[in-house]
Order: sequence, then C-alpha cells, then structure tokens
Amino acid sequence: MEKMPEKEEEWKKKLSAEQFAVLRQKKTEAPFTGRLLHEKRNGKYICAGCGSELFSSETKFDSGTGWPSFSNPENTAKIEIVEDYTEGMRRKEAICKKCKGHLGHVFDDGSAEMGGKRYCVNSCALKFRNKEDA
Repeated sequence: MEKMPEKEEEWKKKLSAEQFAVLRQKKTEAPFTGRLLHEKRNGKYICAGCGSELFSSETKFDSGTGWPSFSNPENTAKIEIVEDYTEGMRRKEAICKKCKGHLGHVFDDGSAEMGGKRYCVNSCALKFRNKEDA
C-alpha cells in the first residue's frame, strides 16, 4: 500500500492540479465537466487521494446538478460530515475520513425512497473501479 502524504507539498506531487485544488483546498470543479458525471458502468467510486472505497454505482443517480450524485456512501464510517459556512452558505461538507480530502457536499433534497440525501461529489475527487476489472 502506498504511503499517504503528510505535507501539502507531497500532496501536490501526488495529485493533479485540479485534484489538489478540490481535495486539499476545498475548491469545486465546474459543473458538467467531470469525467465521472455520466459514468454508467457497475463498480466502486474510490477517493482519488487515498483509495478509500466511498460509493457504489448502485447508489449513483443523475441529479441534474452537474456533479456525480449518490444517495448514500458505501460505508458511512469512511465519510465525515462537517458544517461548512463558506461562500455565505450553510452546508454540510463531505470529507474522506482517511485522508481528510474534500469530496463535496451533502444535501437533504434526495428522493425519499433513496433515503432523502444527495451526496454531491466532485468528479475529480474520485476514481472509478469497474466491477468487471475487479
């Protein structure tokens, strides 16, 4: 297993510029630009920072917002939810517990039959592992 960076300079070397901006600096990728937005294959979505398995394709849905959306994480113990008051808003930020990378935000506007939550995640914060390749 690859050693996880401890310093931000090490993270800069490991991640692309866009991944670093999102995961480490809590930026947001432009809507409708993420490579995983229209991913339809069966598989797992893992943290681009540390490889932690976060979401399953079974809970992914098209929210129409421009970012990959999930009704719930694969394992709630792997995601930390914290209050976020940036940009004049009150939101719930989703963070990878293992590497502390910013993933996106959680909203209470998901469908009731899927639990009522919408995990709105930056595509570049994730990598996709196709079930067929596993």
